[in-house]
Amino acid sequence: MKKNKAKIRLLLIEDNKILRSGMAALLKPHLDINIVSTSGNSESTILQIHKLKPNVILIDLGLRSRNSLHMVEAVKKEFPDSKLIVMDLVPVHADILQFIKAGASGFILKNATLDEFLAIIRSVSEGEKVLPENLTDSLFTQIIEFAIKKGDVKVKDAVRMTKREKEIIVLISDALTNKEIASKLNISAFTVKSHVHNILEKLALHSRLEVANFNANGETIKSIADSISIIGN
Repeated sequence: MKKNKAKIRLLLIEDNKILRSGMAALLKPHLDINIVSTSGNSESTILQIHKLKPNVILIDLGLRSRNSLHMVEAVKKEFPDSKLIVMDLVPVHADILQFIKAGASGFILKNATLDEFLAIIRSVSEGEKVLPENLTDSLFTQIIEFAIKKGDVKVKDAVRMTKREKEIIVLISDALTNKEIASKLNISAFTVKSHVHNILEKLALHSRLEVANFNANGETIKSIADSISIIGN
């Protein structure tokens, strides 16, 4: 007999009372999610986590009572296995990058649909690192710019890539055509074309030349995240 999945134990931290109550009311009917507590500030978060043991923590990026970034860092230090989702209406690109580095597992836009909220919460609870689809282009552009300036981020590892896709990125950088790549890897040209399409999608790039340039820059920089999944792909 198949066991039922354990409920997601959710802690919600949002200092806007109307938003906090509204989100709690929308999430409550979903039986796989148990809101263990809601809070208007982050001051008692560590104690709440110790006591309530939530699986997922939803935290407002713009808390007035305390810097949310420091809160994420503190929670990840105290509870390395915790999964935090940051909420904001229009997050600044640099903020997204900093929160990922601090250990956030995902972002939710406050104007997201209920289905998007649920999908991100469920995915993060299962260990995914998730961003809303409409943040991907700007996010990866920011990561690339940050990497080139700082020299300490391997952009290519910020996206979940297969071994074959990584091989093809290198061969594209060597100026090989799809036919030449197919011959070298002993696969069909159609399969190569499919891999190239996936690579462009994952890296938010538009051409083989961009892939080649991306690889040239990406080879010199270190990793900031094991994987990021995109809701909607």
